[in-house]
Amino acid sequence: MRRRPGIAGLQNAAATRDQFRLVGENVAKVRTDVMKEQLATFRSQLEEFARKHKSDIRKNPIFRQQFHEMCAKVGVDPLASNKGVWAELLGIGDFYYELGVQIVDICIATRSHNGGLIDLLDLRKLLCQKRKATLESLSEDDCLRAISKLKVLGSGFEVISVGRRKLVRSVPTELNKDHSGILALAQAEGYVTVEQVEKEFSWSTGRAIDALETLLKEGLAMIDDGHRDGKRRYWFPCVTVSSDTTGGEAK
Repeated sequence: MRRRPGIAGLQNAAATRDQFRLVGENVAKVRTDVMKEQLATFRSQLEEFARKHKSDIRKNPIFRQQFHEMCAKVGVDPLASNKGVWAELLGIGDFYYELGVQIVDICIATRSHNGGLIDLLDLRKLLCQKRKATLESLSEDDCLRAISKLKVLGSGFEVISVGRRKLVRSVPTELNKDHSGILALAQAEGYVTVEQVEKEFSWSTGRAIDALETLLKEGLAMIDDGHRDGKRRYWFPCVTVSSDTTGGEAK
């Protein structure tokens, strides 16, 4: 007959478990302390790097993007506040604050034409005109970072992908899959007809008209009834501008 472990045996087993737990906690603490020390060292080196390359970070968009990526790896956000070491070192918060204000101005100024949905490339071109700068000096990454900070203004400012394009939305319009599909289809010629939408997506006439009329009501589309075939064209300025009117304006 097997004997059950006595009280002393249970106490010894419990003490052993406690010892293992304490050892595990000590190892975890040592690892955490080492990681904190390494991060502090890296942040210090990052600050030194920023001082040394301040001019390049502010003037070169590719260099600026790489600097942001380095910061993200150690949990540093140079745009989190206009105060503190990063603002003092680089003034980089001011750069994105100014860029964000200009983005808002452009989105508001063009809203009557595009319904609050503008191609990101068009936005960059208009920003460069406003800033009297070259397109190469202002990257897509710069615009995306500035737009991400505009979310504090409430719903509306965000970047959405439609087909092969990125569009900046500045109004709280909810686009479902039907609407996004139509916008992607319109990129080929700048417009669509009810018949094209029906054929492309195998929709009923009612579904196609409902989606198109919603986009029209939201100000994202314009109608053109002046064709001999009698088919109404739904034009979408947000997917046509970059290929014509602004293409040669940005220097």
